[in-house]
Amino acid sequence: MSAPAACAAAVVLAAGEGKRFGGPKLLALLDGKPLVQHVIDAANASSLSPVILVTGFEGERLAGAVSLGRAAALANPDYRSGQASSLIAGIGALDAADAAVVLLGDQPRVTAALLDALVARQRATGAAAVASSWNGRRMPPTLLHRDLWPAVLVLTGDVGAREVLAERDDVAVVEVTGRLGALDDIDTQEDHARLSR
Repeated sequence: MSAPAACAAAVVLAAGEGKRFGGPKLLALLDGKPLVQHVIDAANASSLSPVILVTGFEGERLAGAVSLGRAAALANPDYRSGQASSLIAGIGALDAADAAVVLLGDQPRVTAALLDALVARQRATGAAAVASSWNGRRMPPTLLHRDLWPAVLVLTGDVGAREVLAERDDVAVVEVTGRLGALDDIDTQEDHARLSR
């Protein structure tokens, strides 16, 4: 059991090269704005604070193409080594937070309601982590209590929070339905076309 998180931050991972997409997918437009803008907007509309946007591939272009609002952009110069380096950069930038909700920049249907629900579930259960569950699968966004951060900070390569949670039995879950949004992630042009319809 972990202590209830009094203060939870957001870490938006937006450093990838979009190789399967064929370019900087986070800037691809959906409903008239970049994919990653939807995620930033959800984080900004939630109770999470601070909001950290971790950039990498074409980071200056990405940061210049979005409205950060109260989010702060953080460049990860080591982004080519894989997702772990961006997760570490984001967690490492947090001082006062008791927990971090890790979001992916390519999940444009995530909502502020879901992010706040993850925090509420952690406070109610004292779980070390709270994962989102969609269509029977655990997936990001995921809340990681500060107690787990040491395990995060030693990750390497193209892995994320799933590696830390794989063997744990103290992971709570929030079922994503209705007003909590949807967790489609966009990896390919086909994904983008499907979600755009």
